[in-house]
Amino acid sequence: MRTLQEIKDTIDNRISDSSSNPIRLGEALEIIKISVEDVIRFSGELGKKSLITSQQPINLLHEVVKSSLIEKGVNPILIHPPLGHANGEKTLAGFLKFKKQDICVFPNDKTPRNESIDFNGLYNTGTTEPYGELFSEHILSVNVRSQLSSLGNNIDTMFERTYAEPLNLHRRLPKMVLGEVYLISVRELNSTQVALRNPVYKPFTASTANYLEKYIKGFAALNLRSSQRDDDFKYERVALVVADFFQTPVKIYTTTQDLLNDNLLPANSNASMDNLNYEGLTRTLLDVYEKRFGTGILT
Repeated sequence: MRTLQEIKDTIDNRISDSSSNPIRLGEALEIIKISVEDVIRFSGELGKKSLITSQQPINLLHEVVKSSLIEKGVNPILIHPPLGHANGEKTLAGFLKFKKQDICVFPNDKTPRNESIDFNGLYNTGTTEPYGELFSEHILSVNVRSQLSSLGNNIDTMFERTYAEPLNLHRRLPKMVLGEVYLISVRELNSTQVALRNPVYKPFTASTANYLEKYIKGFAALNLRSSQRDDDFKYERVALVVADFFQTPVKIYTTTQDLLNDNLLPANSNASMDNLNYEGLTRTLLDVYEKRFGTGILT
């Protein structure tokens, strides 16, 4: 049985090794599953909460995205934090506030410069930022989020935040290319059993299907930003990773039909996973980037 610290060390070591041994999505989800289940066996709900709030499991997905960008031709030295490193996120100035970005790819043809922020928002008078508007607009950014508890928890707040984050950046940087990866678990852990240090999952319910439909429709409404003004609230590409951590290996749902087959959507649902899969995320982001700014800037 592994302690919480041993689990964290294992994750950190795998992240450090990703520069020579890239982490794929399936492996990252397997490590998350095993880590959460092991920490529950060791210390129950307290250990589970500590592990998840540490952000270490989700950092595995950061490395998945970085590796995918590099495989598509992005120069590793332009990626922040670098591949194999969990620390070093960059903070960018948006219309209302500064916001830390999980993954940034800097342009190779622009020079950052300190610039004052001379408009209203949540900034104090005289606030400056270290990159400047032109450089910031040429950064490609991808953020990674997760919901590993009940799908119904804080769903309205989650969508408000997800809606506001691209709006904050796009209002100041209208050409900026933004991506989002959001991981959800379709099976909730049984809190009563977790308290007894048993990693037991609840069965699917009609409520699960209804909430999952909301997630799919909500993220579809925030996906595939094409213009540079009228849809500032959208991301250029969203990936909704729908996973069943009860199964071994972890099952990743990539099609609408797969979800219908397992009764994970209402029978008459018109929700669609089209253009929401993780596969294609980085290629779409890079294609949009090259169309807006030209080729060779991120290589």
